[in-house]
Amino acid sequence: MADSGLKELYIEELKDIYNAENQLVRALPKMAKASSSEDLKNGFLEHLEQTKGHVQRLEKVLKALGENPKGKKCKGMEGLIEEGSEAMQEDFEGAVMDAALIGAAQRVEHYEIAAYGTVIAFANALGEAEQAETLEETLNEEKETDEKLTEIAGTINEEAVAGAEAEEQEEASHRKKSRSAA
Repeated sequence: MADSGLKELYIEELKDIYNAENQLVRALPKMAKASSSEDLKNGFLEHLEQTKGHVQRLEKVLKALGENPKGKKCKGMEGLIEEGSEAMQEDFEGAVMDAALIGAAQRVEHYEIAAYGTVIAFANALGEAEQAETLEETLNEEKETDEKLTEIAGTINEEAVAGAEAEEQEEASHRKKSRSAA
């Protein structure tokens, strides 16, 4: 069978995404907890529920292929989550922390969008139209999540800039008072 190599690659990629989604299931609650914005916190929790559905869809696709979803470690997602964890350990507060979380989350979404695009192309090439359709549902949800994050980022970034400007004004006022007292 000429496509056996592609089918093997398809299965490996599905297992990789399965592991990635499971890593995300563990990371999203931590990201929600680190958020100061209610919109962002709720967005992370909503995406957590969606991600659990993504895991179930992948299990369904892999089962249809007669495959066990386990056995692969997604190092790409591991690295992205590690970067997000590092951002959460920084001294950022409020809107600046939220901006860092959004940046980390969007890198994750873009990674997932690329991964799902790849497996959908493989499924179509292998004549697995039903599987491609199932995976397309997830791809669309990942794109929607990315759009929501972009929307929330607009507000958060404005808040971060306003907070920085207020801090600068306060510091300038403090310096001026210190000079006049001297």
